[in-house]
Order: sequence, then C-alpha cells, then structure tokens
Amino acid sequence: MVSYWAGAMSGTSVDGVDVVVCAFDDDRLTGVVDRASVAFPAALRCRLLALQQAPDSATTVRELAELDQAVSQRYVAAFRALSKPWPLSAAGMHGQTLFHDPVGLGTSLQLGNPHVLAAALGCPVVADFRRADIAEGGQGAPLVPAFHRALWQRPGEALAVVNIGGIANITWLHADGRVEGHDLGPGNALMDAWTQAQRDAPFDTDGAWAASGQVDPTLLAALRQDPWFEQPPPRSTGRDQFNLEWVRRQCPDRAPTAADLQRTLLELTAILVADAARLHGRRLVLCGGGAHNRFLRDRIIALLPTHQVEDSDALGLPPQWVEAAAFAWLARERLLGRASGLPAVTGARCAAVQGVVARPATPAAPVSVG
Repeated sequence: MVSYWAGAMSGTSVDGVDVVVCAFDDDRLTGVVDRASVAFPAALRCRLLALQQAPDSATTVRELAELDQAVSQRYVAAFRALSKPWPLSAAGMHGQTLFHDPVGLGTSLQLGNPHVLAAALGCPVVADFRRADIAEGGQGAPLVPAFHRALWQRPGEALAVVNIGGIANITWLHADGRVEGHDLGPGNALMDAWTQAQRDAPFDTDGAWAASGQVDPTLLAALRQDPWFEQPPPRSTGRDQFNLEWVRRQCPDRAPTAADLQRTLLELTAILVADAARLHGRRLVLCGGGAHNRFLRDRIIALLPTHQVEDSDALGLPPQWVEAAAFAWLARERLLGRASGLPAVTGARCAAVQGVVARPATPAAPVSVG
C-alpha cells in the first residue's frame, strides 16, 4: 500500500529549507514525488550564522524565541511551495542546528517548532532527531548512514557514500553488511562563506572561481594539520569548529589572493573526501549540494583514479534531495517505533528510537499546503 511521507531540513549551509514528499510502498521508498525549496531571508541567515559560529556570544531568550519562530515559518513556507497538497502520513523536520556539542555539554540544539508545522500540515511531525542518540553516549551525527543502508546496501557489494553539505560526511556500506560513517570536516561551508564575503554571491557556481586560482600549499598544509582531523571516529562537527575565523588563524604571514584561497578551500574538501574514500572499496557515490560543484567533482575524480565516482542519480535519488528524503524515512521509522540510530556510526551504547512526535489537534483533515 502506497503512503506519503515528507522530509524537510535546513543544513549547515544555512541557506534555506528543502522539503520532499516521498512515496513508500510498504517499507520500500519508490521515489520522490514532489519537492520544494525556500531560502532564508538574508537578515535571518546572518543572525543564525552569527550565533552558530560564535556560540559563546551574548544573546537574549527573546531573540532565541524570535529565531525559533522565524525558522518554523520558513518550514511552513517550504511545504506551501509544494506543487499540491499531499495526504501525508507524517513529516520529518530536522530544524536548523544552532549548537552541537555531544561530548562537552552532551546536547545538540535545533531551532524550529514542530508543533507549528504539525498544525499547518494536519499530520504528525517528528523532530529533535539527535538528542536520543546523544543521551546514550553517541555523537547524534551523522544521521543519514542508516538511511543509506536502508536504501542502497546490497549483500556482497561495497559502497562509499559521501554527502557534501556545509559539512561533509561519509557512509561506508560494507559488503558483509556492516555500516560505518562519520563527519569528514568542511564540505561547502567554507567555500560558500568565502564566496559570499568576497563576491556577494551565495556560492561558487560549478567551482568556476576556485578553478581560476591556484592552491596555496602552505595554507593547505596548515589547514590539514588541525587536530580535529586526527580524531578517530565517532566524530561530528559544525560551523563552530570550521568557519572563516578558523581559516584566518591558519593563514601564513602573506595571505593568498581571494581566488587562491577559494581554490585552496576546494582542494581541502576534495582531499578529505578522497582520503576517506580510499579506505573502502572502489565505488564512491556523491550527494548533497557539493555534488553539483563541477570543479570539486573533477578534483575528487582526479584524486581517485581507480575509483568509480558517480552521483546519487545513478542510484535513483537526485543528490540535492537525499538528506531531506532521509528525514522522511527517519520520521517513518519513528512512527513505526523502530530504532534508526547506528551505534557503529555515532558511538552510542545502543540503537535509539530517534525523534520526538508533535501531533496536531485535528489530525484527520490535513490542510492544503499547495
């Protein structure tokens, strides 16, 4: 029997909300039947980035409440941008991560009120996916390897999946059924931030600006020496660790040109992806917004001459919608009462049933969101 489940997320790029509607035939995801994106207004994005990159800065409870409400309304707007209303069984809402510290404080904070979205959609909304895993001693991230396993693991086949969002993460699907994964470090976040700072553009289309520059070997070596990269898995990270201030601290006395710095940041991401992919198999699948950066993709392919490198379109799901689809699947697992946590990835003591459910007062009659 076919059912429809939605997934919505705003990631470490802090550029807006992506939403997809997925069709499931029993436990099998048969496809994405609708999708939409809405951008964050510039003022909201600036406020979110400022707090995300400087979590110790002073703010007020009122400001946090205002941001929470503003993010919630952007999620509602994303659903309204769909092509038509759908009879949704439920929706998964990632929210906007503002703070992630699973080891120190033992928590992760996402803005976005699932009750607001549930009231707008007239169906259950699952949110707060990370903290159940963290409460069991895990990192609460990355969340997508369980989805990759459900969708793409095949007996006897080894596959590496790299999601290049603001932060890049890898999933290793072993031929023997095991699953591993962890955050790799900067994906698009540094390149996007530098492009926005220098060129008043949201991102470097196809990596064309980066391609016009040269790698600064001194800076690249300094970036790669950060102790975080030596941490063994499980590990996760975010903009509080990797931001432009981090880059400035690593710059040599003679700073590179703007284009050379962009080229160096792209090379760092390519090396992180390639170094991880070499550890497992000979097939690499790319997803996330970074899969559309042509020059970044070319550099990854050049660094992995013996690998088959392709994007997730080859597996039936476009790269830019994989993460949002994962939250549709995670919501479905939560409503079915099934554990979706992967202790082998996050380091948790046990597999957690992830997510908290917000239910509307009138669940029987979903409102039109088209």
